[in-house]
Amino acid sequence: MKFPIAIEPGTDASAWGVVVPDLPGCFSAGDSAEDAFTNAVEAIDAHCELLAEDGMAIPVPRPLSAWQSDPEYAGWAWGLVEIDLSRYEGKAEKINITLPRYLLRRIDEAAKAAGSSRSGFLADAARKAMREDHAA
Repeated sequence: MKFPIAIEPGTDASAWGVVVPDLPGCFSAGDSAEDAFTNAVEAIDAHCELLAEDGMAIPVPRPLSAWQSDPEYAGWAWGLVEIDLSRYEGKAEKINITLPRYLLRRIDEAAKAAGSSRSGFLADAARKAMREDHAA
């Protein structure tokens, strides 16, 4: 999942600041832009881990464009940070579903092309659909 991050450039007297608007209270900093991105990944990961431990849902990120137009972040630079949230979704469960044969074949072809398994592909598709529903 890609989380938008707002980046406040550093100065000689201050570090680069990073805020993750979709995760209230999640922020980080770094002495350089590279450090700020690295630390943002660690901050998001730790924040999501705490949410999962507390049994809380991990928010679905809003589109970057929604945050860029927010006046609170006027003048900030933006980036996207990819985080694998699958480890916070709980233990995998086996399910039995029924799909049309042709659709299943197309899913398998798409999964293979993406370097994924059928289960991974379907899980990613479900996450994407939920993000789009949330954004609407």
